[in-house]
Amino acid sequence: MATEDIVITDAAADEMTPTAQALRTYPLAPGHNVNVRSGPGTHYSVVRTLPAGSRIPIYCQCPGESVAGPFGTSNIWDNISNGQYVSDAYVQTGSDGYVAAKCS
Repeated sequence: MATEDIVITDAAADEMTPTAQALRTYPLAPGHNVNVRSGPGTHYSVVRTLPAGSRIPIYCQCPGESVAGPFGTSNIWDNISNGQYVSDAYVQTGSDGYVAAKCS
């Protein structure tokens, strides 16, 4: 039985849910356990803590409280799951700006 490569076009990818699309993951700052919060700021409750060395998907990003971290000071918060946010100052995205769509 022969196998074929499946190529997803941009139009087909647009119709897929984010969980169905292959998401890029980003590493957290080395040596840091990072709090995941229920909203884009430190005044939101901690949902869980990610261990150092974790990689996270970024579904969308939004502005929020400014936080100083290993990768500078940022007011961008990364949505990593439904109701779960991490300060972008702790995520190695390779950019000081947005790398994903803004959350709606």
